Amino acid sequence: MAARAYWQGQIRLALVSIPVEIYSATKSGAQISFHQIHEPSGKRIKYEKTAPGIGPVDVDEIVKGFEVEKGEYVLLEQDEIDAVKLESKKTLELTQFVDADEIDVLYYEKPYFVVPADDLAEEAFIVLREALRRSRKVGLGQLAMRGREYVVSLKPCGRGMVLETLRYADEVNKAQGYFRDIPDSEPDPELLGLAETLIDKKVAKFNPAGFHDRYVDALKDLIERKKKAKGKKIIEDKEDGAPSRGSNVVDLMAALKKSLEKPEAKTGAAVKTRPAKAPAKKAAEPAKKAPAKKRA
Repeated sequence: MAARAYWQGQIRLALVSIPVEIYSATKSGAQISFHQIHEPSGKRIKYEKTAPGIGPVDVDEIVKGFEVEKGEYVLLEQDEIDAVKLESKKTLELTQFVDADEIDVLYYEKPYFVVPADDLAEEAFIVLREALRRSRKVGLGQLAMRGREYVVSLKPCGRGMVLETLRYADEVNKAQGYFRDIPDSEPDPELLGLAETLIDKKVAKFNPAGFHDRYVDALKDLIERKKKAKGKKIIEDKEDGAPSRGSNVVDLMAALKKSLEKPEAKTGAAVKTRPAKAPAKKAAEPAKKAPAKKRA
């Protein structure tokens, strides 16, 4: 468990308060970070905080300001901001319960582990956890952390619970703006059957350890080769094998059939060939295109 909790407070359900601690459930993966370098001298580029007409300024002289008019700011000290009273700074009140599938995946932001703060909180914590599990519901509320108030969801996870911060409605783009031009038509039954069979062939249990960042590996390899080349430029000229943008149905049919012929690694699931669905009967008149469904 992490040495310091990300947030400490209480979960409130009606008149019941449960002291809890929250810890980040994720961490940054391996990354390659680059610095900006002045090529002629080999020196690293530095940035200084400056004020127009004054030049570099001391960090202790910097405060936060909100622009109310062009060039006019309301200045705030950090202790003034910290003193803003908000109940959700210390209390997560569960105000609503919903089915998990009611929350669109686009709204989920970041997960946190939730644990009871002490032995006295364990009984109430377990009761809430099991009540959520049996009812198959997700609790919703609002929580203030690190200078911002979030909408959050709460659900069981093993012996503990997971809290996930959610995006507000105005932070999520409307899907129809992007999907509007996609035709609302039924695919060819034979093509659909081949695609479903190909999916069945690759079915396996999710194992996150089976994936890693290949781009990071490639960059590490490039850095090592660059060191050995003593500064010589290294450009790999490889065909990426990107498929053409043609939309020929015959080509798609051939590609799907060829994909099914390739030997695959064992996935633990039997390969099933789905029967092609019978084509729908043609209507007397062409049906009007149905309007696109609105999605968050």
